[in-house]
Amino acid sequence: MKSIYIKLLIAFTIFSTSASAKSVFDKMYFGGNAGASFGTVTQYSIQPYAAYKFTPQFSVGAKYIYNYLKDKRSTPSYETSNYGGSVFTRYRLFRPLYVHAEYQVLNTELHYTDGSEKRIWVPFFFVGGGYSHKLGKNAWLNMQILFDVMQDEDSPYGEWEPIFSIGIGFGF
Repeated sequence: MKSIYIKLLIAFTIFSTSASAKSVFDKMYFGGNAGASFGTVTQYSIQPYAAYKFTPQFSVGAKYIYNYLKDKRSTPSYETSNYGGSVFTRYRLFRPLYVHAEYQVLNTELHYTDGSEKRIWVPFFFVGGGYSHKLGKNAWLNMQILFDVMQDEDSPYGEWEPIFSIGIGFGF
């Protein structure tokens, strides 16, 4: 049953965009963020995304998130993986500047002082904006600042604490 819905969604997307001069892939862009640090605290993260431009100003996308952390500052050392995803939307105010909203859920592991641990899903709702700088014909640098306005009790972000990110996007 699920595959029928997926096929219908793909067919509708192809049909609705075939009326215009551009193909589906002409309206898509891809990118992501990746980071790593090594030492007493080892951490790496990968966050690829894909988005679709409904208009030159308005786009909607989805992102996969994976983070690994190993902290050797305590005995025993702390090691965990967090994963999740998000859906986001961007609206270009004018060429380089955009506003951004994103709903994200992250599965994270909590460790308690009694040695127990538990995995939970933590929701976030980020709002903010960014700047895109064109690096070439189909590549650009994105810099953005977001704030977690949902402030779930398990969110690691403080109230109005800025979250900075820098990434590279590619269009095909």
